[in-house]
Amino acid sequence: MMDGAGYARVTRGRIRRRADDGTNDKNSQEFKRMKRGTSMTRKQWYLSGFVAFTCLAATAAIAGPIESYTPVTAQRLENPEPANWMLYRRTYDGQGYSPLDQINASNVKNLTPVWTFATGVVEGHEAPPIINNGVMFVATPMGQVIALNAKTGDEYWRYKRQLPDDLFQLHPTSRGVGLWEDKLYLATTDDHVVALDAKTGKVVWDTKVQDYKKGQYMTLMPLIVDGKVIVGGSGGEFGVRGYVAAYDAKDGKELWRTYTIPGEGEPGHDTWQGDDWKNGGGSAWMTGNYDKDTKTIYWGVGNAAPWPGETHPGDNLYTSSVLALDPNNGKIKTYHQYHQNDSWDWDEVEAPMLIDLQRDGRNIKSLVHPGRDAIFWVLERTPTKINYVAGWPFVSTDVWKGIDAESGKPIVDPAHKPVIGKRVEFCPSLWGGKDWPSAAYSERTKLVYVPANENFCGGFTGEKVALKPGELWLGTKPEDIGLKTKPGADHFGELQAWDPVTGKKVWQHNFPKSQLFGSVTATAGDLVFAGGTNDRNFRAFNAKTGELLWEQKTNSGIMGMPVSYEVDGVQYIAIQSGWGVDAQRIQDALVTNNIGIEANVPQGGVIWVFALKK
Repeated sequence: MMDGAGYARVTRGRIRRRADDGTNDKNSQEFKRMKRGTSMTRKQWYLSGFVAFTCLAATAAIAGPIESYTPVTAQRLENPEPANWMLYRRTYDGQGYSPLDQINASNVKNLTPVWTFATGVVEGHEAPPIINNGVMFVATPMGQVIALNAKTGDEYWRYKRQLPDDLFQLHPTSRGVGLWEDKLYLATTDDHVVALDAKTGKVVWDTKVQDYKKGQYMTLMPLIVDGKVIVGGSGGEFGVRGYVAAYDAKDGKELWRTYTIPGEGEPGHDTWQGDDWKNGGGSAWMTGNYDKDTKTIYWGVGNAAPWPGETHPGDNLYTSSVLALDPNNGKIKTYHQYHQNDSWDWDEVEAPMLIDLQRDGRNIKSLVHPGRDAIFWVLERTPTKINYVAGWPFVSTDVWKGIDAESGKPIVDPAHKPVIGKRVEFCPSLWGGKDWPSAAYSERTKLVYVPANENFCGGFTGEKVALKPGELWLGTKPEDIGLKTKPGADHFGELQAWDPVTGKKVWQHNFPKSQLFGSVTATAGDLVFAGGTNDRNFRAFNAKTGELLWEQKTNSGIMGMPVSYEVDGVQYIAIQSGWGVDAQRIQDALVTNNIGIEANVPQGGVIWVFALKK
């Protein structure tokens, strides 16, 4: 339906939350429908196995335990073999680039599916398939991990976590498993870190991080650095205090925990008033990147809580920032705050890419971050400081008047900053210019590829709301949250190619009737692979020109991350197809805005693997 301001409010989705009195939490229900997706009980998960995948030749053979497995070492993670994809973005620098080039711009038209595998789970499949010397590990929603033969798709083993019946999953997904030695590591939505035996899938250890009943949960892929399993918590909408923590890969013992909201006596505490810091948000729900030369982790931090900045005056460090952390002890070396006193739910949780740039006559060890706040950020990382280099809007915005050239702080237009007691509208929407789906950088073209969204706006009326542990704490009525499209908009999703040195857009591909809500990957074959659209297509673009070279219809929409790997001399491209959560919420809004598209995008997870026709 439409509210008085012309905003779409989403009413689609199955909501299940078992409260103590057996009733549903309407507050959580409405917000979930708008922003995060649906919740599922265990019973619903098992029933989801009946989702029809009969149109696919999904593999069914079970091969049993993995007989031969190559241990993952620090050296292999720091200098990964081109054939493998063992980290979230393949390399610690987060560039999302594969050096494989057997599949290239001249022959990608011959790309064809070689095997598929149905996961038996619905909801948003966001994890990259992780590949180690011919073995693929795939994490799915509902705490499932599947080990497969990366060449044939045969199943080795499957782990299914028994999630609590009363678990309310605000964002029911998983973004992957980390690898170390002979184990893999999963961060769960009931807020545990679990170590599995890579050969068998059996649990080696299981460590509780925090209490899911208080709104704490995790969806990220753990970052593994020198035998430490490093994770960050979600739950900012519940008024938690964000953190990044490290666990011993051998036994699950917590080694350190660094809160993203500084406590009393810590630097940055004076950017908060009173006790606001105790429940200030600052979730760290995406995987960080790592500078192996300086031994520094770069980790993105989310928005302050609750949403309206008027409820928590001050700059609110270290929300909407990037932190530089020492992996040995969690100490904050330095930071950069992208924008102060966040009031738009603009998490800046995606870690910036580490890229060496030649700019202004010198080599810059840069941090590149196309932000949710609609600004394309170029920063310089040094051992003691993160310096502002440049920034520019990559989608249209009415929130920022400009950027201060000295401090790098964006200058806000008060007319578009939410306040208490008055509805305020702003562009882009709550999902920003680019949400969590990752951009990529090509070492060949020297371009950054951004899955952006244009012509979306949002708005809400701020209000003071008392904090109740375990309940949503937004600072607005959930039914007041909305998304609208700009009048006359001829497209929404944009795949953009930017030169990070000159700040010039080199090319752009528009999607007339779809958002673009999926990560992109670049390869040495001068290709960019992307899903993310409501037509269910997986696509390959010419990395230099933006020309669409190939597309394949899949079973569902794609939110997952494309990966490239090689087995026995053959290059493969793999992706998880499985629509849900945020992508579907935006889809519902597009339908309600009456732009002539179908409401339903088929759901259900399938792993797709492609290679060149023989």
